[in-house]
Amino acid sequence: MLEAASLESEAQRIIGRRGKLAIGLSAEEIRTIVRTLGRAPTDVELYAFDAQWSEHCSYKSSRRHLRKLPTDGPTVMQGPAEDAGILHLGEWQGQAYGVVIAHESHNHPSQVVPFEGAATGIGGIVRDVLCMGAEVIAIADPLRFGRLDDPHCRYVAQGVVDGIAAYGNAIGVPNIGGDVYIDSSFDENVLVNVVALGLVKQTDIIHSKAPAGSLGWDIVLVGKATDRSGFGGASFSSLTLDEADAQANKGAVQVPDPFLKNVIMRASYSVFAELRRRNITAGFKDLGAGGLAGCSAELVAAGGFGAHIDLDRAPTAQADLPAPVIAIGETQERLCWIVPPAFTPELLRIYNETFSLPLIARGACAAAIGTVTGTGRYVATYRGRIVMDVALDFLTEGVRYNRPYTIALPDAEPIGALRERIEPILAPLSRAAVLTRIVAHRDVCSRAAIFERYDGVVRGTTAVPPGYADAGVIVPIPGAPLAIALAVDGNPRYGRIDAQRAAELAVVEAVCNVAAVGARPLGLTDCLNFGDPTDPRQLGEFVAAVDGLAHAARELGTPFVSGNVSLYNQSKGGRAVAPSPIVACVGGIADIAKTATSAFKRPGSTLRYLGSPQGAFGGSVYAEIMNFSTTALPVPDYAVIRRAIALLNAAYARDLVYAAHDVSDGGLLAAIAEMAFPTLDGAPIGARLVAPGWAGDLLEREVWFAEYGGFIVEVSDDAAFAQLAAGFDVRAPAIGETIAAGEIGLSEPHETIGLAELREAWAAPLRDFYGTAA
Repeated sequence: MLEAASLESEAQRIIGRRGKLAIGLSAEEIRTIVRTLGRAPTDVELYAFDAQWSEHCSYKSSRRHLRKLPTDGPTVMQGPAEDAGILHLGEWQGQAYGVVIAHESHNHPSQVVPFEGAATGIGGIVRDVLCMGAEVIAIADPLRFGRLDDPHCRYVAQGVVDGIAAYGNAIGVPNIGGDVYIDSSFDENVLVNVVALGLVKQTDIIHSKAPAGSLGWDIVLVGKATDRSGFGGASFSSLTLDEADAQANKGAVQVPDPFLKNVIMRASYSVFAELRRRNITAGFKDLGAGGLAGCSAELVAAGGFGAHIDLDRAPTAQADLPAPVIAIGETQERLCWIVPPAFTPELLRIYNETFSLPLIARGACAAAIGTVTGTGRYVATYRGRIVMDVALDFLTEGVRYNRPYTIALPDAEPIGALRERIEPILAPLSRAAVLTRIVAHRDVCSRAAIFERYDGVVRGTTAVPPGYADAGVIVPIPGAPLAIALAVDGNPRYGRIDAQRAAELAVVEAVCNVAAVGARPLGLTDCLNFGDPTDPRQLGEFVAAVDGLAHAARELGTPFVSGNVSLYNQSKGGRAVAPSPIVACVGGIADIAKTATSAFKRPGSTLRYLGSPQGAFGGSVYAEIMNFSTTALPVPDYAVIRRAIALLNAAYARDLVYAAHDVSDGGLLAAIAEMAFPTLDGAPIGARLVAPGWAGDLLEREVWFAEYGGFIVEVSDDAAFAQLAAGFDVRAPAIGETIAAGEIGLSEPHETIGLAELREAWAAPLRDFYGTAA
């Protein structure tokens, strides 16, 4: 143990070399490490602490706030303590099934190297689900791009979409959902969030920790041979991007190999089956941020053990890799098992012989590289020398910050004052002209050019693919009627005004989207994309968003079972992304026959609205195209939303729903148009809408174009639906009917809007996404 003065001298030496070492540890964090160890850390230890204490791994600025989120409830099978959460789906043939869900970000890597960054984001989230003992069954991708008329932003967006498509298609997992928003705040910091779903029987769950009684068990590394790619990735993801360092940052981005992953997934399924056959409880975790040291340390620490790792036994892609690269490098397509020594030969045989990993990629294999110990320490050796020897609780618990924050609430604007100010703006354009501009808006127009790059139906389990409804739907259990719905949401235009309300509305819309296809909302995940947590204003936006998520989740009875925090989404110039809380909701469907797409089904059906119409134009597409500003965001009426969802679920169960669609970007008329567009390729079905007196004292333009949420429902038996609505105490006014014509008819004053021209305006803006024009 060195004297205090010597320790400070060692700390100062490291602090002075931070730039050259490319580490993100603060000066005080380095001092803490040196003082606690009583010596200077080795290079391996220093990089291990750099990864484990990064925002990406430790949540050091956010963890105290995340405790506000509800994580328990009757639908929860596994909460957010491990790599992924699990929600109860239902029972089939005496077995309880769970939906595994994980949500991640790969923002910084995707900005620097778009294709590889986005592809490895999919690779990482798939591993998180796989390691719970689950079969990976679906993915989704919420994306936030900069302005596509900027050549570099367009290049980034195209690379991201291609990376997601190339990886997801190659591993044979359908992409069933996602959303895209385009905003100038993402010019320098693209947001690439990814979601993965898995299916697991409750009895087959594998946990991300060393099992009880695993002292002396083997630690086995599986997958791609370690190389130099991805070294320092966790620290890189926890720093502000600097354009001047772009070339150097590329080395922190991993290199994907989806074909190898495809084989590893199938080999792992075989291992799962053999473990079940032998009744062995094992530990399993993916190598993500922090590499081998981070993964194996977290595995044994979670079980209350220690580890001894021989880095010389880790397969490498080239000779003489430095010990820090072997220990901390984030090479893709790797997993870590903790198994009894008696099972290790079988584990190695399955990966190396039955599935021939060494023949799939050079150096790929499964190899025993360490042992579980009872010391509570993490010890790693390299070429006969100890290169790491630290207490696991010190390494994995990291540091926690109680950073100051300021929550700035938007100025409230009474609805009366708002009307007086904007009513003269509302009148000049016809409703047809306004709607045409709305459906052509970058956040409303068709995303087909993007999602058609993905295989949404591979595996043959997809019942509702992307573009057909508010949520994707899959039927994952052969022969069973059980189905899963998935939706993702989060509007940056709302986040720019009020992060707390934006978070609430993201939860509300995600929940309503799965309800729109007949699913019962089961639970949520989140990815919280914000700026610099050392800036009190930006941290305040994060805190406000967490408060909004917690409030909405409790009101709707939908707990959070997984999530991710992505901070420092800010340029060196200080420009942060619009606050972007992005929420995914999983819904369960008891009978796949009781679902529907959002397209109109037949003429002569009554259209009813469920919800609370409001004259709130804050953050709306209408406000933008009409060039006025207001902070008046919609206010969720949770009692109304709960009853509307319950009614919709009951109506689906009674076969009273032909189609349902939520009111969101662009407002009610845009939603009606979206329900009609799919019918134009056959016998067109449009709508004739009644005068909007059903919405109380709202102005007509508020009814048609405000983004107040709720559902439009095409009902199959209007009398039965009205009676059911009364039983649920839901006001469900009739707002019109479907007609056998390609048009939307409005009254008072009468106006007809042609759907063919409207669909062309909707389809055109992103049709040339891969071209040169904006």
